[in-house]
Amino acid sequence: MEIGIIGSGNIGSTLAGYLTALGHQVMIANSRGPKSLGEIAAKTGATAVTTEAAAGAEDLIIIAIPNKAIVNLPKELLSASKATIVDAGNYYPSRDGQIADIQGGLTDSEWVAKVIGHPVIKAFNNIVAPSLASKAIPAGSPNRIALSVAGDDQQQKQTVIDLVDEIGFDAIDGGTLSESWRQQPGAPAYCQDLDRESLKSALQRADITQRDDNRAKADEMARPYL
Repeated sequence: MEIGIIGSGNIGSTLAGYLTALGHQVMIANSRGPKSLGEIAAKTGATAVTTEAAAGAEDLIIIAIPNKAIVNLPKELLSASKATIVDAGNYYPSRDGQIADIQGGLTDSEWVAKVIGHPVIKAFNNIVAPSLASKAIPAGSPNRIALSVAGDDQQQKQTVIDLVDEIGFDAIDGGTLSESWRQQPGAPAYCQDLDRESLKSALQRADITQRDDNRAKADEMARPYL
């Protein structure tokens, strides 16, 4: 596939390395421009490009940036894209500010989809970067970490589920995008390195009445690292 990754932090750069190794044509971009990506491009094998070029990828676009930067994306390109678009981010109020639509009940990724004018698949957000970088193992291995993939388009969701498996993690269907609050910060399924059955259980244990409290607790814990 031709894949564009917008965001060169720990998640974006790690995914770039995996996907290039799998034989995909990967472009990576950040807000600072291609000249700032020389080291990451050399390490991962991805091609450093502008954000606009990454947003023009034909098959898959992964957005792995803070929510506060979503509004600066090339929305015209993304809204017209025929690619599957993955939102790998998480909303942290102390970093991203108060976003009224999320505070009002939209999931993080429903808000992203609204801003860019294109449906998204939620994935790669509920694993810590060190685990993503170091704990990929072959399918069928015991205690393989599982990731939840949520979205409304079943075909696009299956594409991402298959990609997660190729990278080295089990993947489960996390439901619709409106249900993706179950894998947001502070929820039982968030960043716990769970296997398939444990992750399914964690998603089911999530309590929507605790969503705001969970976010606040996660935000407080993450504040020193944001």
